[in-house]
Amino acid sequence: MTAGGYFHENDSIAGRTAGRPEGVLEAVANRFIGAHPALPPVYRVHSVNGFPRGADYRYVMDFTSRWPEMADGQFVYAWSRVWSDQEAEVPFSLSCFSPAKVYVNRSLVYESNLNDDVFPDRNAYFRTKLSRGWNHLVLEFVRTGTGCGGKFGTGSIKGFPLHVLAPTLDREGQEGWVYSAPQVLPLSVIPGGEDGEAVNAAFLYPEADWTADQRERGCFARIFGSHPGKLAYAWAKVENRGTGSRSVCLKGTFQGPAAVFLNGVPVFRSEEPAAEVSLELNVPCGCHELLVRSMGTGSHWGFTLEAEGEKVRLVPPYPVQGLPGTWLYLGPFSAAPDETGLCRMDTVFGEGEERTFWQADRPGARIRPYLENPMFGRWNYPLGVTLYGLLRTGVELGRPHYSDYAASHIGQCSSLFAYSEWDRETYGSPGVNHQLSLIDSLDDCGSFGAALLEAHRVKPLNGAPEAAARIARYITEEQDRLPDGTLYRVRGTTDFMKDTVWCDDLYMSTPFLSKYSRLTGDASYLDDAAEQFLLYRSKLFMPDRQIMHHVYDAKFGKGNGVPWGRGNGWVLFSLTELLALMPQEHKRRQEILSFFRELCEGYLRLQGTGGLWHQVLTDPDSYEEASCTSMFLYSFARGIRFGWLADAEPYAEAVWKGWEGLTRRCIDKHGNVYGVCRGSGYSFNPYYYKDGLSWLLNDTHGIGIVLLAGIERIRLEKHLAEHSGSLPQACL
Repeated sequence: MTAGGYFHENDSIAGRTAGRPEGVLEAVANRFIGAHPALPPVYRVHSVNGFPRGADYRYVMDFTSRWPEMADGQFVYAWSRVWSDQEAEVPFSLSCFSPAKVYVNRSLVYESNLNDDVFPDRNAYFRTKLSRGWNHLVLEFVRTGTGCGGKFGTGSIKGFPLHVLAPTLDREGQEGWVYSAPQVLPLSVIPGGEDGEAVNAAFLYPEADWTADQRERGCFARIFGSHPGKLAYAWAKVENRGTGSRSVCLKGTFQGPAAVFLNGVPVFRSEEPAAEVSLELNVPCGCHELLVRSMGTGSHWGFTLEAEGEKVRLVPPYPVQGLPGTWLYLGPFSAAPDETGLCRMDTVFGEGEERTFWQADRPGARIRPYLENPMFGRWNYPLGVTLYGLLRTGVELGRPHYSDYAASHIGQCSSLFAYSEWDRETYGSPGVNHQLSLIDSLDDCGSFGAALLEAHRVKPLNGAPEAAARIARYITEEQDRLPDGTLYRVRGTTDFMKDTVWCDDLYMSTPFLSKYSRLTGDASYLDDAAEQFLLYRSKLFMPDRQIMHHVYDAKFGKGNGVPWGRGNGWVLFSLTELLALMPQEHKRRQEILSFFRELCEGYLRLQGTGGLWHQVLTDPDSYEEASCTSMFLYSFARGIRFGWLADAEPYAEAVWKGWEGLTRRCIDKHGNVYGVCRGSGYSFNPYYYKDGLSWLLNDTHGIGIVLLAGIERIRLEKHLAEHSGSLPQACL
């Protein structure tokens, strides 16, 4: 950091935009979107015959059950690989059922001790480096009287919901592990590295191939079993790679009554238990949906179908990594589902116990989506405010591609909501929407949920009402509360978080509750939001300074004494979200408005000489922090525009000064945002916040709120110009 900011003054964006806040918003939004393109989840084959995972995202490797005849002292191995975009140190966790070793790229990174081996309910945490590119993970277990195996996987469920890929060529692209049979001697060479792509003869499980008898029974029978009278489907595409319409002949055989549909139009139907087919069709250039429906009649049930024609072929209907062959399979169903809606990858099909998703033609092979993007399509609270900022930026600037990008991100999450709930119920840990599907805190739902509701207002999103209803149910019925109704943390990722009230959680709850009240017309949600502010005020407000403690710790019966910048910013920001939707006649409005004014007075006094607020608000030696600065500017500007502040003049000056400081000291000419505090824990020690809680470049805790602050800066200037310099009176 230079004396004047985080970079040289010549690199600031302030001197490059001719005083136009719009240019700042465009640079920040463009940089973020360019760095995180809109990509869908990756669909992969998953084997239900492999290791299951629990809600903690760890693989349960119980080799005692898999090899019940395994003798004490024998060895067994599990092997997988993970891709890393860059060199990074990552967290892992292992609970041992027996002695264990963990190798990463052939290097021993963890070995269990005598305690680990006899306490299978304990978690051993360790961190290790992953190299850029492929990294091979190998676990070695020894059978003892206590068992054999362990639970292995991520050491950070929320931050690093790791899934692994099979490392052998015959399972290329599939999710999961391969493992060995028991052996008397340990492996002389740990697999991985240069030979990682080769098939290792020791790793043959779970079984990847059908037996000859299973193949002879037909595809539906070997995948689903024998189900007389039930229906199953297969989906592929006919691809014409020519420049015009071409003739194609579909040839094959059917076991069981069947029908074939091309782009939803029936082109073949047979009620016979067995039939041969040769269909001459004319298909235009491009890809066309090919759907087969068949009814089971006995132990043999299936079909074969090939395409013959110049530059015409059958291809998989959707890119699925690790897919053997061309077709996806669905069923069995007692009654036909809506066949017009079958050719899709974002929904669960069927009713009741028959609810299911697509499968592949391999033992136990299921198709599942996995989110492998670092940002796009991810559901977490910092991204909630980032996307909120992008949504509003698109509307404010008349640039729909910003709003469309944010809505696409949010819509990807909401459209997969129902699927991810089923995925969690079926497989233990969902491959997408992991925080939404495994809600256990306000962080998991409120912030992103508020952005979801805003996006749904701009453009209706598939699955948004259902996801919002789940969030509302969690906050109102499941989230822990003190006897007086205060939302609080009865547990946390660490012991010190137990029994605490964080001012951050006002943002993780009240904006969503306010917006959900608007959506549903149910005033109880807005009433709850208002009550939370008054309850939090009673525990966290410092009346002498007119600012907030970061955390109230019920274990000690007091606040922690540290006015952390962003925590205070969340409070004021959230108050404006509530006040903007609160009816004038609401019974709590005057109390809420008074609280807003008190806080504004306190924060106004603490603005730094450079226009920014500090990481610790009362410590000018702590670093200038961009996210809290943006939230104070946003809130002051709204307070003026909506008439909430009686003496608006000093607050308007604070907005001009703060925006100038933000654009000169925290945003560079490329749209990079500096000085945003990383995600926090909490402490009674102010030096934790000042020295231990560092800032990050382009952290998502700050990008969206910088955009929102810029929008309010633009609106305030327009508002004051329209009023010819006359500031509005306070709205009483």
